[in-house]
Amino acid sequence: MSLSSEKEYPMNNILFFLTPKAMCSYLYDDYTIRQAIEKMEVAGYAALPILNRQGDYRGTLKEGDLLWALRNMCNMDMRQAECRRIMEIPRRKDNIPVRITASMSDLIERASHQNFVPVIDDYGAFIGLITRKAIIKYCQDKLFIQD
Repeated sequence: MSLSSEKEYPMNNILFFLTPKAMCSYLYDDYTIRQAIEKMEVAGYAALPILNRQGDYRGTLKEGDLLWALRNMCNMDMRQAECRRIMEIPRRKDNIPVRITASMSDLIERASHQNFVPVIDDYGAFIGLITRKAIIKYCQDKLFIQD
């Protein structure tokens, strides 16, 4: 039996791993730097997806991006962070999304390079994300079955 067999590995649909948008933390592209800092602190994540108000995925904001923005754009002044928008921040690297129809192979490839993979529909709207942790947990459960 091959490793990719449906019978052996029934979860070949990436939606199995999806954390729906309603359960995700994210930022809106019109947030100020201060709002983003506060939202990231409450959420407890080092990176969050950025969406526009229509729900389209716009990129990923990471703690390091915020740190450099505070230093270079706001002179370490939180009052200035209230006047600058997050889309003004040069981002080092956005998490590349996959479409809802992506293969498991594509998902694994993306997850090997980023902590989470944003999932978008055919119109570019963010529908949720898949964490690397969820993929590893699934593999752990299947490969190392507890007696």
